[in-house]
Amino acid sequence: MKKVIAFLLAFVLALMASLAWELSGTAPAWLQTNHLWFLCGVSGGFGGCLYCLRGVYLNACVRKNWDAEWEPWYYIRPFASLLSGGVSCLFLKAGLLILEAGEKANATQLGFYAFAFVAGLNVDKFVAKIEDIAQATWGIEKSRAGREESK
Repeated sequence: MKKVIAFLLAFVLALMASLAWELSGTAPAWLQTNHLWFLCGVSGGFGGCLYCLRGVYLNACVRKNWDAEWEPWYYIRPFASLLSGGVSCLFLKAGLLILEAGEKANATQLGFYAFAFVAGLNVDKFVAKIEDIAQATWGIEKSRAGREESK
């Protein structure tokens, strides 16, 4: 369990360092050009780490039922959350998910970051929603995992 906690804290520190690097203006031009995508991925990563840290706390301290078999999940989940945050930006930019009905003249990207955080926090529900959109829009069947989850 201590290795999991150390990994999660290191992951958070890496996210913070990459965020500071990107916001400092010293990041390469290609990254500055893709600022929104990068920050959505980082936001998703923060959401995933929060979810995992809460899981450690609940399972180890509250429920007293820590199971080492779940440790790979704690290592993989932050990366899945990072990707979900980035993908959430794609679906928002494509207009397949909508945050608000109208554009505001002084709008910021905070809605994108907040949505990416939630996508990283709850990867399972985000993926299920994306599968629903794919099925409704393009007729693509849900994955086996998505079908099993809805049962």
